[in-house]
Amino acid sequence: MPRVNRKRRRSPAPEMHRNNRYKESPPDFSLLASLYPSFSPYLIFPSSSDRPTIDFTDFSATRELTRVLLLHDHGVNWWVPDGQLCPTVPNRSNYIHWIGDLLSSNLIPAIRDSDSNSEKPVHGFDIGTGANCIYPLLGASLLGWSFVGSDVTEVALEWARKNVESNPHILHLIEVRDARKSESLDGDEFASTSVPSDHVLVGVVKEGERFDFCMCNPPFFESIEDAGLNPKTACGGTWEEMVCPGGEQAFVSRIIEDSVSLKHSFRWFTSMVGRKVNLKFLISKIREARATVVKTTEFVQGQTSRWGLAWSFLPPKRNLISPNAPIKTNFSFMLEGLPRKAGAFQVLKSVETFFFSTGASCKSDMTSFSVNVTLSDEQTGKMLNDGTKRNWPDILDSAVDGLSFHITV
Repeated sequence: MPRVNRKRRRSPAPEMHRNNRYKESPPDFSLLASLYPSFSPYLIFPSSSDRPTIDFTDFSATRELTRVLLLHDHGVNWWVPDGQLCPTVPNRSNYIHWIGDLLSSNLIPAIRDSDSNSEKPVHGFDIGTGANCIYPLLGASLLGWSFVGSDVTEVALEWARKNVESNPHILHLIEVRDARKSESLDGDEFASTSVPSDHVLVGVVKEGERFDFCMCNPPFFESIEDAGLNPKTACGGTWEEMVCPGGEQAFVSRIIEDSVSLKHSFRWFTSMVGRKVNLKFLISKIREARATVVKTTEFVQGQTSRWGLAWSFLPPKRNLISPNAPIKTNFSFMLEGLPRKAGAFQVLKSVETFFFSTGASCKSDMTSFSVNVTLSDEQTGKMLNDGTKRNWPDILDSAVDGLSFHITV
């Protein structure tokens, strides 16, 4: 049977997010060294360039760069001890701004105050915030968001709290939470109990809490040996930060499993993903869990690519189209599996057969070589959830109450 597929187009090369301050103005190492003398010893002046750089395989150099960027560009005091994961500020900013896009799209309606019916301030949850606590610090300083940042090691919890307390202007926006303990009501008191190790959100999110999003920079690797394979960088990282049995695929799968239990507690669930092959697996797992929306993006910094994955179980908001707004009415697609010399009649019958197989209502007009297709709500939902959407134009993105369209060969 022929398969409907969208024409392949060359995707534009991914770039830094448009709101990332480093997109148009990369860090000026000379300026930073003149303002922060502690950074100056790490500068290297390549003979082939007038612009200084640093040795990115030197942990001390990358840590000092992160420290001065956070202080100079974000007004954030920051430090981590030796061996802890040292984040790159431009890359982490991309993730924050992408979540901002998800929230501002209002595809999933904002959380509203039950008394005033006004939108509540944005509230996020950072899974595995680490000693660096980078996402809460950036989200609070850049956008005024509040956060809960969770972790499981004493060092990470201690230094995350130190980093928050070093910034009194955003102290009230960030809570650091021990994910090894859950809080359950026992009379009027909260009783602490151990959270099962296979959960990352269930038992850590408190009863009645609601968040606009969760985010995660998961342990990407299955072993510490795999984590040390990139000879071009030295970002540090402990075993707990870098390694998980089964790697990122297993860790993000745990987030997906927990998201099913907490589907009404979050507008968006998100995670960073390090390998594209894992992204495809995780999208399939999310669709099996019957999420209503799945979104992806690509983050690029230098030679490194990461992917952002987001999903929700809440009903998406219907898009209200202005009567004056231009509406896209023509879509192109390809039929695979037909001989190249197939005639228009054969193509038309193949289209009709394809949609008949989905249970759609089809009416062909052989004089104009066209077919009218009507899908019910249930049939449209099935195409969205079973992966058919991947092989069909963007018209399915806006299908909420069934779908009718006209195909001309």
